[in-house]
Amino acid sequence: MLNKIKTYIAQNRLLASDAAVIVGLSGGMDSMALLDALTLLEYRCIAAHCNFHLRGEESDDDARFVKKWCKMNDVEFTAIDFDTRQYARDKKLSIEMAARDLRYNWFEIVRKQYDAQAIAVAHHKDDSVETVLLNLVRGTGIGGLCGISVRNGYVVRPMLCVTRSEIEKYIGERGISYRTDSSNGEDVYFRNFIRLNIIPMLQKLNPSVGESISRTSQNLDEVRKVYKESVDKDVDKVFKENKIDIARLKQTISPGSVLYEILFPLGFHPSVIEDVERGINSISGKTYFSPDYRLIRDRRFFILDKKENPDKDENIFRIDENVSEINTPIRLRMTVSQKTDIDKRKHVLTIDAGKVRFPLILRKWRFGDWFVPFGMRGKKKLSDFFTDEKLSLQEKEDVWVLFSEEKVVWIVGHRADDRFKVTATTKKKLVLELLEE
Repeated sequence: MLNKIKTYIAQNRLLASDAAVIVGLSGGMDSMALLDALTLLEYRCIAAHCNFHLRGEESDDDARFVKKWCKMNDVEFTAIDFDTRQYARDKKLSIEMAARDLRYNWFEIVRKQYDAQAIAVAHHKDDSVETVLLNLVRGTGIGGLCGISVRNGYVVRPMLCVTRSEIEKYIGERGISYRTDSSNGEDVYFRNFIRLNIIPMLQKLNPSVGESISRTSQNLDEVRKVYKESVDKDVDKVFKENKIDIARLKQTISPGSVLYEILFPLGFHPSVIEDVERGINSISGKTYFSPDYRLIRDRRFFILDKKENPDKDENIFRIDENVSEINTPIRLRMTVSQKTDIDKRKHVLTIDAGKVRFPLILRKWRFGDWFVPFGMRGKKKLSDFFTDEKLSLQEKEDVWVLFSEEKVVWIVGHRADDRFKVTATTKKKLVLELLEE
């Protein structure tokens, strides 16, 4: 096994011989075998242990065991304690995900402290097989069927080339003691259920099922490289400035794959991405959500932006009579004019100053708002006006509206209300100018 690991490290260029390596050490059989192997291969190892305090005294016994072993074997050692359950509650994560976040975040801190070249963790071939099955059950793209990657940033996995049975044999031959995590025998965790129940059932159909899945994952990883190169080119063509060009998306070989590569990393669930794909040929207006983003189906584009906090109070801005200019939320200049001519540019509004009542109110438009468009007599809903003007959903959301006593004065930068227009009886004009940002 030692030679196999040595060859695997060299083939994948995982570690150099002249820099330190942080080794994640739980005290279990896998991590103890990894630390022993890397030490025999003459890497300078710093063992890093996390006490997640999830198994009471057993967790503390693990911490004492690894500390003592490292001292006896002259291996540098560092450790940390976590309140994992509290972290999981605070972050609204499962215990598994909370422990994972805590572990890898701390490993990176330790790596920087020791100026280490990498963080070595003890995942092996059987772990990768379990990951493939887990992802398959949950739903995944081609990347999820490739198993655990040999490298992810600074994290490396030198034992992906060996099986659990090979590690057991190595541990026995080397006479290395280790700790057994009692929770590994509980199938309440998804991964444990697959290990303890699903894989044994599959082995009845094919005793070499682990090797078969592993080989298939390696083949798919080669396919993924070709797939990724092709899809990445299509992503670059259709996705620019947070907009997905629908016409160009339709011209790609696999619109669904392109959408998946854009949206899945942003937290969109695969079922939602399928809905988006079905929405390619639908009318505009539909919105799709991930935990942090929303995707708006406009006429020509899917528009991606950060999801607004629905609990956030709507901003309403008062403009008093003595104010000549505001800079928030937009730049707006106000002057009183006696001139007879009227500036008709779209970003300038000239109204009868005697018809408005201060303070003026500036806010975003709401459904149900209406006004009397300049030059007309009948009222019109703002939503209908936006449709006639062919504004995109995002452009509608960017619109600010100026009010006087709950009456629309100006859809800023778009259209004035006829009720405040200048007439022959106007004595004083109020000029409002929308300035550039």
